[in-house]
Amino acid sequence: MPAKTINKFKLALGGAFLLLMTVQCSTSGDASSVSTPPVAKVVPHELENLGDVRTDNYYWLRDRENPEVIEYLKAENEYTASVMADAKPLEDKLFEEMKGRIKEDDESVPYRENGYFYYTRFEEGSEYAIYCRKKGSLDAKEEVMLDGNVLAKGHEYFAVRGQEISSGNDIVAYAVDTTGRRIYTVHFRNLTTGEDYADVLPEVTGNMAWANDNKTLFYTKQDLETLRWDKVYRHTLGGDPSKDVLVFEEKDDIFNCGVGKTKSRKYIIIESSQTLSSEQRFLDADNPTGKFKVFLPRERDHEYSIEDFGNNFYIRTNYKAKNFRLMKTPINKTSKEHWTDVIGHRDDVLFEGFDIFKKYLVIEERKEGLVQLRVRDWKSGEEKYIDFGEPAYFAYTTDNREFNTNELRYGYMSMTTPRTIIDFNMDNGKKTILKEDEVLGGFDKNNYVTERQFATARDGAKVPISIVYRKGLKKDGTNPLLLYAYGSYGYSMDAYFSSTRLSLLDRGFVFAIAHIRGGQEMGRYWYEDGKLLNKKNTFKDFIDCAEYMIAEKYTEKDKLFAMGGSAGGLLMGAIINMRPDLFKGVVAAVPFVDVITTMLDPDIPLTTGEYDEWGNPNVKEYYDYILSYSPYDNVEAKAYPNLLVTTGLHDSQVQYWEPAKWVAKLRTLSTSNNRLLLKTNMGAGHGGASGRFKRLHETAFEYAFILDVLGYREAS
Repeated sequence: MPAKTINKFKLALGGAFLLLMTVQCSTSGDASSVSTPPVAKVVPHELENLGDVRTDNYYWLRDRENPEVIEYLKAENEYTASVMADAKPLEDKLFEEMKGRIKEDDESVPYRENGYFYYTRFEEGSEYAIYCRKKGSLDAKEEVMLDGNVLAKGHEYFAVRGQEISSGNDIVAYAVDTTGRRIYTVHFRNLTTGEDYADVLPEVTGNMAWANDNKTLFYTKQDLETLRWDKVYRHTLGGDPSKDVLVFEEKDDIFNCGVGKTKSRKYIIIESSQTLSSEQRFLDADNPTGKFKVFLPRERDHEYSIEDFGNNFYIRTNYKAKNFRLMKTPINKTSKEHWTDVIGHRDDVLFEGFDIFKKYLVIEERKEGLVQLRVRDWKSGEEKYIDFGEPAYFAYTTDNREFNTNELRYGYMSMTTPRTIIDFNMDNGKKTILKEDEVLGGFDKNNYVTERQFATARDGAKVPISIVYRKGLKKDGTNPLLLYAYGSYGYSMDAYFSSTRLSLLDRGFVFAIAHIRGGQEMGRYWYEDGKLLNKKNTFKDFIDCAEYMIAEKYTEKDKLFAMGGSAGGLLMGAIINMRPDLFKGVVAAVPFVDVITTMLDPDIPLTTGEYDEWGNPNVKEYYDYILSYSPYDNVEAKAYPNLLVTTGLHDSQVQYWEPAKWVAKLRTLSTSNNRLLLKTNMGAGHGGASGRFKRLHETAFEYAFILDVLGYREAS
């Protein structure tokens, strides 16, 4: 595959401490007579920019080394636990219910690469995956490469990434994070002896690629303050890591860089990218000490990625093609005058990606919000689309590591169909279902209904909504509904399956995903109409979708809930400032809510690379616009809905202090007696708890909050 694209998520600020005010909690969701909520002490801090002076009373919460900050977060956790004490039996029941749907001794579908079949499996009761392979045949003896459960011992948080296999198939490089801050340590394991080498690469990203000499690894390091991926090094196995060679440094602080390898295994690729631009460098993987060559110098508003096949590079590019197109050029002639079209540009179809096989080209595209997979015969030019048969779904290519095969492997799911892995025979069109995730506990997908509707936004835009509910539900305006969305960075939020969601559906909920602007579901135009000076379209779309669901009798105001995380948490903050009356309750996970202060601080992770997403607040036009919607800055004295806010102390993308500050300010200004809860995971980061069961505790708590606010009681 081409160099892995750097994930561009979000970051921010927040905080508070002290005890005051007694509030009460009733079964209707209002906080009353439960415990005393923490109230942050006020320490005025002047923030000055472009002649405008603001005072931030909770800026002091940025200092994670301050014991008072830690005590405040702990006090918030204690208060949250106290408020939710009566719902603890429901939370425990939800957890057991969710856990009970998981097949504990499970195994992934093996994929073939370079003579081996690779797969992961879980054992009953285990939190983490075991990474395995078999040589030549699925009947061969299993080799355990890594056991996540063994590696995780002694760590509250654990994540492993990489698992890059050397060209000789006898060494695995793997990266471990034990804090959740996404700062990894790379280790090397001899797959013949099972022993780890002495080589250790500390404080790296976990992004890496092997050369073809079976001893050279290229890897990426980050700036430890901003966490920007800015350097690529070359390590020779057995060498001193402190003497590793710096092969590339990305000096432009709005760009990140990453390293990868093409599917053919011929080239190492270094990609530099930011929101609107990218640049690729390539090197013969047989010559790791050679010099990387720039494929095409970076240009403003030009994004491209490359893959080689035969004597050509194939280029996914938005050069004179807003929705992208596919072009090709001879390997030794990479300037644009040599590029020719393979898949032309279309205004109504977003060209998302491609996969190359010896006989076929596979095109991944998106039309009217839905992914389509198209297979083209290289020789005849004949094409066929794969039919998916449901109104709302998510399809994607996966684990296609071999060139010389007629089988395309893809994944499929819908809001009623669990993840399914399918091999599609590109010669005859036959589908072979290799695995549909087993959902235990009596699940039958025929008991659920999925729909796709379009809400008309206030400016006339048609916003898709994917909907699921249990069969037999009446659209009479009395159903509780959870509306979810993201709406940033051009990330498309597809209609995915969730076994945990069944706990809401089986209790009468409707679940809906609003495919709002800021995502890329309806093409590149959809994204651009929800960013920079158009960002408020994202928030308005969500509100308009919520009102559509009420108008169409799916729900009513007193039973309408909203949920979003990270940049989707920014969405939650904005919509409750704009329409606090519209929602019964809101869950804001790791929310990016202090937008203006964060974007003015170049030392915070991700900030400088995101000017093209949010705008550069050092320019007054963008400063004024961001300030006009930044949730923290627009908290006012009004009746806010019930609110659960979650964060992680080690979050590297949205710093913990953002949600903490936001809650502190809301405590001071909210005029309602509704619940206002902050829950901080003191041992995790942006992704929350690690481990497949630990994560379920967090979901069970969020659902318990929603159900308890609703006044739901389990039948005895």
